[in-house]
Amino acid sequence: MFQSVTEPEITIRYFAGARELAGLTEERLPLGEVSSHAALRASLATRHPALAPLLGAMRFAVNDAFVGTDYVPVAGDRVDVLPPVAGGSLPLAEVRSTPLSIDEIYRAVSHAGAGGVTLFVGVVRDVADGKPVARLDYEQHPTLAATELAAVLREVQDELASDGVRVAATHRVGELAVGDLAVVVGASAPHRDAAFRGCRLAIDRLKERVPIWKKEWEPGGAAHWVNLDPPPDTPRDS
Repeated sequence: MFQSVTEPEITIRYFAGARELAGLTEERLPLGEVSSHAALRASLATRHPALAPLLGAMRFAVNDAFVGTDYVPVAGDRVDVLPPVAGGSLPLAEVRSTPLSIDEIYRAVSHAGAGGVTLFVGVVRDVADGKPVARLDYEQHPTLAATELAAVLREVQDELASDGVRVAATHRVGELAVGDLAVVVGASAPHRDAAFRGCRLAIDRLKERVPIWKKEWEPGGAAHWVNLDPPPDTPRDS
C-alpha cells in the first residue's frame, strides 16, 4: 500500500487592509514556491495583484516575531502579513512608463513641519564611460520593481523616523531620450541634514536593489546592458 506524502507548507495570514486586498483571511503555500523572503513576496504579488503595489510597505511577522529580508521560510511557519499601522504613512513609490514630475515628488514629501526638502533627479545624459549615448531603455520586473521600491522607501523612512524624514520616489521605464527624467527621489525633514541623508539613502538603495535594468544605445545602433559586462579577467568563448 502506498502512503501519500504531504508537501511541506507554510501558512499565510492576512490582517486588516491586507486581508481585504487579498480577499481572504488565511491560505497555505507550498514551501517549494516560497524558498526565500523575495520568493514569498513574489508569490503573494502574483496570487493577489491588488495586494502587489503595497506589499513593499507591509511587514512580515513569522511565528509572532518580525522578520527582515533575510528570512528563509521553514515548513510549518505561520507568516502574518501586516499593513502599516494607523498613523503611519505610505511613501509615494511608483514605476511608470509616462514622464516623471519633479513637482509631484516635492508635493509628496512637503508638509508644514518640513524645514528642509532635498530632491535628486536622474537625467539621461548623452555620454557614458566616454561613449556617446543616443537613448536608454529601462526594463522592470513586472511585480517586484514597484514592490521593492516601496520596501526601500519604507525602510529609509522607518530608519530615520526619529529625524522626521519623509521620502518618495518615481522611476520611469521604457524608451527614454537624452534629457528625459529617469528617476526622481525626494526627502523632507525638519532639518536639512536629515533630509540630505534620507534622499541619499533612498537613491543608493534604489540603485542597489530595485529590479530595473538599463540598456544604453549608441548613435550607430550598438547597445549593451549596464553592469552586465564580464569581469576583465573572465575568459571569453572563441
